[in-house]
Amino acid sequence: MFRKKSLKDIDVQGKRVFCRCDFNVPLDEKGKITDDTRIRAALPTIRYLIEHGAKVILASHLGRPKGKPDPAFTLCPVATHLSQLLEQQIIMAPDCIGENIQLLARQLNNGSVMLLENVRFHQGETDNDPQFAAQLATLGEIYVNDAFGTAHRAHASTEGVAHLLQPAVAGFLLEKELQYLGAALENPSRPFVAILGGAKVSDKITVIENLLNKVDTLLIGGGMAYTFLKSQGVEIGTSLVEDDRLALAADLLDKAEKSGVKFFLPSDHLVAEKFSAESPATVASNEDFPATGMGLDIGPETIKTYVEQINSAKTVIWNGPMGVFEFSRFATGTFAIAAALADTPCLSIIGGGDSVAAVNQAKLQDQMTHISTGGGASLEFLEGKNLPGVAALTDA
Repeated sequence: MFRKKSLKDIDVQGKRVFCRCDFNVPLDEKGKITDDTRIRAALPTIRYLIEHGAKVILASHLGRPKGKPDPAFTLCPVATHLSQLLEQQIIMAPDCIGENIQLLARQLNNGSVMLLENVRFHQGETDNDPQFAAQLATLGEIYVNDAFGTAHRAHASTEGVAHLLQPAVAGFLLEKELQYLGAALENPSRPFVAILGGAKVSDKITVIENLLNKVDTLLIGGGMAYTFLKSQGVEIGTSLVEDDRLALAADLLDKAEKSGVKFFLPSDHLVAEKFSAESPATVASNEDFPATGMGLDIGPETIKTYVEQINSAKTVIWNGPMGVFEFSRFATGTFAIAAALADTPCLSIIGGGDSVAAVNQAKLQDQMTHISTGGGASLEFLEGKNLPGVAALTDA
């Protein structure tokens, strides 16, 4: 399942190690980190490098600074926070390329750590410019990718450098992500249930098509459910619908039936007249859906059905909320799924920003088997796509 070299396959003692992390963390208006999950996720790899005498050069992006320096997206707050977590000084580089940065890299002692400034301060990063990748590569002797959240991007620091610094290996976080997701797709304990939510069918088409060959059961929620329901002739009032995807939705339901996959759609809903946190809500079934109402969450009968499916599952992948969970009135379905996963002994893999946010809000993260740090990357992996940041690594 994991066919790339990993950190433990190489000797890092005394070597300059260029380690790509994902420190793309949320900041408040004062530049304070509001959620350090991604920084903490990288700590096992960074600590291993320090303890094994590497000269550690960390690289990451933060936000979308559009290819030029922007103080709003500096990694300085990350350096400060990381130094507290590691209880050692982090050298904050003023840039990520250039002669003075090369000099700083060469002056590093074994076990010391330098954080490069935001790689997206240069257009060459997102362009995967060979010259920019070459400049980054001059800093290190070994490449480690521990940034699963950006593994689906063919950028200079995630893909370009990996071809220039050999060996190029996976850090512990990247390895763990691929092992969990890979095992679920290649050799899952059954019954294997996938729960998919979110606004649009179009965002999840390829995922559904790929999973139809792998899962036993699909549970659909969120706005995307209404395109499926409408394709089956169900009245859905003013609910979100992709009219140009109705034929495709019907086709996917047909494929599921032919594949023997149980495909569940909501049978009842929490319905409101307006898309608003204050809007009064009522429960409506598929048979009595009001013409002026929009579905903003799954209803109690659907929750009961979905929880029953989760309770009998051995493996569950969850990507996407069941309703507009940013509004507390329409978060019941999403939190019920999180609670059911926490209560069952199944292997539970949570992928995708909103699902992860819901699990964290419910304070159930410690009761999940694995929480993915990469929404886009985990989606593309579930779609069966090659991730450029992984493909570029040295084969085991």
